Amino acid sequence: MKILFGIWGAGFLALVVGGAFAIYDVRASAGAVVLPAPAPVIATPAVAAVSPDAPTPDPTSLAAALDPVVNNPGLGDFAGSITDPTTGTVLWSKDADRALIPASTTKILTAAAAMLVLPSDHRITTRVVEGSKPGEIVLIAGGDPTLSAMPPGQESFYPGGPRIADLAEQIRRSGATVETVLVDTSLYSGDPLAPGWFPQDVGDGYVAPIEPVMLDGGRLRPLEDESPRSATPALDAGRALATALGADPARVAPGSASPGAAPMASVQSAPLTVRLGQMLRRSDNVLAETVGREVAVATGNEHSFEGTTKAVTGTLQQAGLDVTGVTLRDVSGLSVENRIPARTLDRVISEAAGPNRTELRPMLDYLPVAGATGTLADRYGTTTRAGAGWVRAKTGTLTEVNGLTGYVVDSDGRVLSFALLSNGRSPSEARPALDAVASVLRECGCR
Repeated sequence: MKILFGIWGAGFLALVVGGAFAIYDVRASAGAVVLPAPAPVIATPAVAAVSPDAPTPDPTSLAAALDPVVNNPGLGDFAGSITDPTTGTVLWSKDADRALIPASTTKILTAAAAMLVLPSDHRITTRVVEGSKPGEIVLIAGGDPTLSAMPPGQESFYPGGPRIADLAEQIRRSGATVETVLVDTSLYSGDPLAPGWFPQDVGDGYVAPIEPVMLDGGRLRPLEDESPRSATPALDAGRALATALGADPARVAPGSASPGAAPMASVQSAPLTVRLGQMLRRSDNVLAETVGREVAVATGNEHSFEGTTKAVTGTLQQAGLDVTGVTLRDVSGLSVENRIPARTLDRVISEAAGPNRTELRPMLDYLPVAGATGTLADRYGTTTRAGAGWVRAKTGTLTEVNGLTGYVVDSDGRVLSFALLSNGRSPSEARPALDAVASVLRECGCR
């Protein structure tokens, strides 16, 4: 039973006992009468499907409701698109064909491509094989940045991710004596940093050099989201394995596994569905880039930034999604050279929420909830509170670049998808302006 006390006003005392509520005047005598408790309120939470018969907003009425918020100077250079996913009808748009810098709303395209070509239970395997010399082993990087050196029993940054400790235990059980660890990173090719990234992005904690094995996404402080990242994430993984096996981490070096080398140990990542949720809710750039490499592998493209961007746009195009105007230098959205029209982003969400692309439907569940989870947890708390709990969207933020792409259930129970892009304004100006647009969509039945 919970008992809570609070004192306010001129000496009144509130007592809550097991849900009953009573007020005492602490200035009165001990024989004061207790006021009767109000009738209990019983919560009846439920999850229910939206009605397919909910009315569609009238485009003219919707435009009138949006007019004050979409003309807010805080939006800067602004483009947007709003669609009724049930019918695929675009209800409102402004410069929706004009490509702007999308920031992390780019991850919507990456997630969609991954869901179109990879099974939801797809996992990445990190392997260890015997080296070509006695006492030598080779860590073969398979593309997993979620491997962790956190001790067993302690949660890692990526729940469900594999552990260095598991690899080490398998190797110890084999009875092998390990003196040297080599790290084979031949899976990926090309520059580990994308065009349009800045050198300080690594030290500032936004991304690590994209190598096919990392510890906790390359974080130097493994449980901190925007921790500074390592400049040598793959070698760090090798050093952690060497340390766990009692070998000298200073002897860790790049190397290659011989064809047919005897296997010694392996671990697997969490399923794709888990990693996509982590990627979208936290806006994890490293996860986005490595998931993009998985798309490149599955589609036969080069495992580089160029091959990955080609794989993502090609997959979407093959699925019938219009990628006209899309220019990608990466698939996380960190590059300032990316360009995406609001039309394309809105179409992907509309397809996910509509009746024809059920393979994309889980994406809706991965998106942050306004005022509650992920990158929207600290938004929609004041003037845009109407959207709290109803708006689910992927955010995007760079210097003077802001975006919001997702969906909302309006006051009549109709699902609406939207993509909103703002360039040329700081987050302090653009974020509340974007949130206000989404909140109007929630409040407006607009019939």
